[in-house]
Amino acid sequence: MHLDRLACDRARRSRDARFDGRFFIAVTSTGIYCRPICPARAPKDENIKYFPTAAAAEAAGFRPCLRCRPEASPGTPAWHGTSGVVSRALRLIGEGALDGEGVERLADRLGVTGRHLRRLFRQHLGATPLEVALTRRVHFAKKLLDETSLGFDEVAFASGFGSLRRFNSQICRTFRRTPTELRRLARGRVAADPECYRFRLAYRLPYDWDAMLGFLGSRAIPGVESVGESRYRRTIAVDGKSGVIEVSRLDGGSSLGLSVRFPDPRALLLVVERVRRLFDLDADPAVIAEHLGNDRLLRGPLAKHPGIRAPGAWDGFELAVTAILGPRISGRVAAMLGSPVAGGFGLDRLFPTARELLSAPLERVGVGTARAEGIRSLARQASDGVSAPGWCVDAFPSGDPVLRRNAERWRPWRAYAFMLLWQDARDGVAKSWRTRHAQSGSDRSASLPVFSPG
Repeated sequence: MHLDRLACDRARRSRDARFDGRFFIAVTSTGIYCRPICPARAPKDENIKYFPTAAAAEAAGFRPCLRCRPEASPGTPAWHGTSGVVSRALRLIGEGALDGEGVERLADRLGVTGRHLRRLFRQHLGATPLEVALTRRVHFAKKLLDETSLGFDEVAFASGFGSLRRFNSQICRTFRRTPTELRRLARGRVAADPECYRFRLAYRLPYDWDAMLGFLGSRAIPGVESVGESRYRRTIAVDGKSGVIEVSRLDGGSSLGLSVRFPDPRALLLVVERVRRLFDLDADPAVIAEHLGNDRLLRGPLAKHPGIRAPGAWDGFELAVTAILGPRISGRVAAMLGSPVAGGFGLDRLFPTARELLSAPLERVGVGTARAEGIRSLARQASDGVSAPGWCVDAFPSGDPVLRRNAERWRPWRAYAFMLLWQDARDGVAKSWRTRHAQSGSDRSASLPVFSPG
């Protein structure tokens, strides 16, 4: 992956936060690599190397800076400048694809050879798939040491290491510190509640939090999800165990706060990865704005919502079912067939799995015969290992004639174009509502109607 040396120099010297996570600065005289925003004294220009990813810097023998904490930076926007194969591979690695199988098996799932996959990773990310996966595990282990009170053995297994010995060895190799020393340095950040794991998830400014909550709220499944008090909450299930999460925006910084109540810390890495994807935290709004900002349909909405994001989904099968049934009836399905959860927040159900819907009597909750059979067919496919539709940055509702006409010039940011138009329509509904109620003398403090694009 090519990095413009002059652009990187300017971003480094100005400590430009817009470039945080887009590249990393390695200092040959110290063997340390940093984020562009690192507050440490600037090194000499001749001692600097630039790398596109943290994994590339570590593969070259550099260790993370303990002051600026590269593991806490916004994620590298993997979809920017990479091939589709690399993007899909990164998604699978984020789901733990290399935790129990090798690169060859991952390559098979992507329809390429292992050699070709390694070549693509070196070309676009500067590191091999195994190096990327190892950096992911090590950085999450550092995050757990900094932000939780988990024991070292729990940190080891939660971050994907097969043994405490391997965990200790890799932490020492990467940070030149033992886990004990790293935790001592982070004592002020360790969470006090052992039953609730709390994380800071960084993103690039700007971030339109209200638009994100508005979109998720219009699709929230009753009993499974809720949006209120500027927070998103939902029930979750991983490997047969259940819990709840809560996501809010933290004051005084460019981070979301994630609280996880879950009985098995080994699921934490997967949970954090999914939440990052759900809230599109690795997006680069500057790149998106540069591509879409000159479009006549999008210029106005983008000016009002410069931090728009393309929401993801906790689970692809759940998303597909909700797209067919809508959130209200999906809530009935969850109430009838979902497993109970004692997680609080007024949420008490898990969304049913594909296996639970294989022969479910969906007609009993008002689902028409054709739709019910469509859901059961989708459940059969998902149970057989066929992935349910998901949400990606280049997805859009192909049935809309306006979107279809403009789709090509919006590539590869069509999902963001859709979100901007959806938000613009929602703004119009809100403005019309306020005007009507102001003219009629109604209470302006009343809640706005929920807008859903249907």
